[in-house]
Amino acid sequence: MKTNNHSVEKMNRRNGAVIALTALAPISWGSTYAVTTEFLPPDRPLFTGLMRALPAGLVLLALARTLPRGAWWWKSLVLGALNIGAFFPLLFLSAYRLPGGMAAVVGSIGPLFVAGLATVLLGERPTRRTLLTGIAAALGVSLVVLKAAGALDPVGALAALASTASMSTGTVLTKRWGRPEGVGPLALTGWQLTAGGLLIAPLAFLVEGAPPALDGRAVAGYAYLALANTAVAYWLWFRGIGRLTATQVTFLGPLSPLTAAVIGWVALGQALTPVQLVGMALAFGATLLGQRPPRIAALPAPRARPFSSAEETERKVSMDLTGGELRR
Repeated sequence: MKTNNHSVEKMNRRNGAVIALTALAPISWGSTYAVTTEFLPPDRPLFTGLMRALPAGLVLLALARTLPRGAWWWKSLVLGALNIGAFFPLLFLSAYRLPGGMAAVVGSIGPLFVAGLATVLLGERPTRRTLLTGIAAALGVSLVVLKAAGALDPVGALAALASTASMSTGTVLTKRWGRPEGVGPLALTGWQLTAGGLLIAPLAFLVEGAPPALDGRAVAGYAYLALANTAVAYWLWFRGIGRLTATQVTFLGPLSPLTAAVIGWVALGQALTPVQLVGMALAFGATLLGQRPPRIAALPAPRARPFSSAEETERKVSMDLTGGELRR
């Protein structure tokens, strides 16, 4: 009995360490707004997305020294498009066209998106607790970031919904497909960032024209976004997807707008109202509750998931997905 208790304790500690490391990704993404407004040229969202994705992907490819093989060429392209190539432009478009904070509110319903996708693609039925926790997280984020503003822009609203759906689908497919035998999360992240960056590049030059002139502050800002905010953060994110349930990963997403609010208060002198503090407590509580793997009732078994990594196969018993991506 003592041995079993010790094993469970050890597993819980290891799981807690993975959660903490994965949480660093959305915390880092919470700094994106401050870095963009304080360091980067204005009105260049697509170029910023390109500079976040492509250099980071190339750096990770150089470190991993592994290219996709066989079906993983098209899988990497699909995942790169969903998690990066479509997500970044749609996210920026929604942020520019919607009233303050509305894009973050729409993004906070990601756990509910993933709960539905996991039902269809992974054969897992979400519990009532998962759904209620997802609603609480969205409500908390809305209290933190939502401000009274003008009429809702339909294009911006559609872009926000599409960005959330894109990242959510990418999260579930990343979990479903796993990764090839002998390939680690570093290479998988590099493939997706490179594919996503290459998809953004023609759109950025077509819509925004030639790259802007960059001063020292802009170079420093883009270097931070490419390395810490994207290369390291997305590596931690995809590593977490491989080791945690999709529910646990997606409920870390609200940490991004919460971090942005804290940075705005500490570094930019933005005041936090009592309502925002209540929202932060609610969203953070939902994030913590979302880290508890719920008991689920399985649907009829779907087709076998093509996990080819031995490491993923050993973890198959813990794949109780009920929710899940992200944002960033």
